[in-house]
Amino acid sequence: MSHSNDLHMDERNKEERGMKLVDSVVRSFKVAKIFRENTDRINNMDFSPSGDFLISSAEDDQIVIYDCEKGTSKRTLNSKKYGVDLIHFTHAKNTAIHSSTKIDDTIRYLSLHDNKYLRYFPGHIKKVTTLCMSPTDDSFLSGSLDKTLRLWDLRSPNCQGLMHVLGKPVASFDPEGLIFAVGVNNDSVKLYDLRSFDKGPFITFRFNNEKDNEWASLKFSPDGRTIMICSYGSTIRLVDAFHGSPLQTFAGHLNNKNVHLEASFSPDSQFVFSGSSDGLIHVWNAETGYKVCALNGEHPGPVQCVQFNPKYMMMASACTNMAFWLPTSQDD
Repeated sequence: MSHSNDLHMDERNKEERGMKLVDSVVRSFKVAKIFRENTDRINNMDFSPSGDFLISSAEDDQIVIYDCEKGTSKRTLNSKKYGVDLIHFTHAKNTAIHSSTKIDDTIRYLSLHDNKYLRYFPGHIKKVTTLCMSPTDDSFLSGSLDKTLRLWDLRSPNCQGLMHVLGKPVASFDPEGLIFAVGVNNDSVKLYDLRSFDKGPFITFRFNNEKDNEWASLKFSPDGRTIMICSYGSTIRLVDAFHGSPLQTFAGHLNNKNVHLEASFSPDSQFVFSGSSDGLIHVWNAETGYKVCALNGEHPGPVQCVQFNPKYMMMASACTNMAFWLPTSQDD
């Protein structure tokens, strides 16, 4: 934005950048637009770091790119041959990485501009279950049912690092991209220093293994202070990122299909939003654990993806449909 003397625009920009996300504003969120681009379940989505675009992958092998500012679907690409899951923007303009659902378990690096693959990352021999891009550079992590975790660099098809783990790993980078966390066996989280991960974890947090609560994903809060563990059950766990001490358990949303229901933080780390198999978005206060509200976006199926825009005051949620949410009241 140009440095004009327009204070009103500046104020609006501050507001949109998540400066004033309080309970009343969260409760005021309503669906502003519904997109029906997909014929099957949307399995993953990711906002661009600038917040201007959203990309989604779905079981119908479609990749859809949305313009968040205009509230439009920008374009649709097909990945009929390999299928598509776990799609993420990279830091380069107009490129993304995704896992495959057909033929093999190679990770693919895609130019969205001309729908051409720039590079392949072979190595996993079973379904890739976790894929995350470094927040700061060209490295990314992948984990698979083959019980390995691999570290990659977009510039090389060769794996930069390989770790064997007990069971299916879930992993995530911290917001600074200096460390990554790996959840294994539904009972421990190991933290690794990216520069010396081959030396093993520098700390391990252990938890009680809940047999009926298999871990589905793991995320750091944007402020890096907490780690959220989502499961295939109906509880979400929040733990301290430095000591591993349990902070909150969020419950009350439904997961009667035993699917991965994504939960996400607001950009200020103060709220947690989760999908639910009843089609609602459940919201909790991250610090106190209390339930703020359940938002109805009229999703006909389980909401498996929900994320808050990193820069603007908007949220997106998806089942087969994609919904864009905006606040209807501004709290001063």
